Amino acid sequence: MRDLLVATNNAGKLAEFRRLLAPLPVRVLSPADAGIALEVPEPHESYAENASDKAAAFCRASGLMTLADDSGIEVAALGWAPGARSARFGGTGIVDRAAFLLTQLDGTGDRRARMVCWLALAVPGVGGPQLELFSGTMEGSVAASPRGTGGFGYDPIFELPSGLTTAELPEGEKDRLSHRGRAVAAASAAISDRANADPAGLG
Repeated sequence: MRDLLVATNNAGKLAEFRRLLAPLPVRVLSPADAGIALEVPEPHESYAENASDKAAAFCRASGLMTLADDSGIEVAALGWAPGARSARFGGTGIVDRAAFLLTQLDGTGDRRARMVCWLALAVPGVGGPQLELFSGTMEGSVAASPRGTGGFGYDPIFELPSGLTTAELPEGEKDRLSHRGRAVAAASAAISDRANADPAGLG
């Protein structure tokens, strides 16, 4: 089994990745497990660029195959913002960004939204990390108010066509439907191929 570093310090996101990656021939490591303390800026307007920067930086620092994501919520009434700026939506003074997003929709009837995830897989190589990109999307809407105790981030306000928010779903159901779950499903064959081709982790 090959080590796979997941480049996140978000405990909720890490737990989700551990579940999603469990069927694959990899041992999931967090930055703490790998003894790495690294903060990588996310200055880009695209998920793919932010995810690629993180994956490459953590891959170089660790020498390990690395998976990084950039995810966000896109809301029709906000011109499909905040997108790749979701983690910083509203600025540095906002504690609850999901609650802040709800205030931005006061008075609008258009609640259409989607959750988007882009994954970057970085594998050590002679000329530097080799990168592959994958994505997943989940369609839904913004709920009138937060509901549910599961998940993290925007999950309590993201409502599926079933009427449930992703924070109200059992973990297994969320993993099957979520943007991150779909992105990992798209990446699974490549992760498995890379792990099996180089079980010693030599790149």
